[in-house]
Order: sequence, then C-alpha cells, then structure tokens
Amino acid sequence: MKAEYYLSRMKSRKNPYAAKLKKPVSMRLSEDIVDYFKAMAGDAGLPYQSLINLYLRDCVMKHRKVRIDWPGSKTWRIKRNPFHGSDCVGHVQENATVARPGCVTCS
Repeated sequence: MKAEYYLSRMKSRKNPYAAKLKKPVSMRLSEDIVDYFKAMAGDAGLPYQSLINLYLRDCVMKHRKVRIDWPGSKTWRIKRNPFHGSDCVGHVQENATVARPGCVTCS
C-alpha cells in the first residue's frame, strides 16, 4: 500500500451498476395518496419515494395480488376501453362491458 495517494491524478468513472439499481418512472397519483406517504415518510425520517418503493417491494416479496371488489359484483376485472378517453377504464363482467361512472363517453 502506498503512503500517499494523489486523488487529483485519478480518473473517475461512473458506477456501471447504478443505472440497474432503480428505474425512474412517472406516475399520476392522487394528491391524498401522496400526502399520506409524505406524512408517513416524515415520521419515519426518509424520503416519501423511498417509502413508496419499500411498500411496493413488500407487496412483491409477499406476492400480494390486486383485488378490486365493485359493489354488487363477484367477478369484475379491469379492461381499458380503447374508444374512450385515456382516463376511462371500462369494467368487464362475463364479457359484458359496463359504463364507468363519471366517464363522459360512457354516460
């Protein structure tokens, strides 16, 4: 080992694994959801994005599945309706499309 190192002479290089650690994504979340996670993150002392990532990682590790129960229905699944706006998601039950409440095109 050298007695002294001259860091100014060293060439720096980027971490080749840094890009593989996390992937930046853009999501639209409800304001109340963001406020909820920000409050929880403030109490825990970490950034809210990290808290959301930890929560989603926990879902992955426990193999949690999304389950959506609509009132009066047993077997609903979500299907995007290509003829409607990007914010409209049609609800399909036994091959019958049902209008989404609040959708201008469906109503």
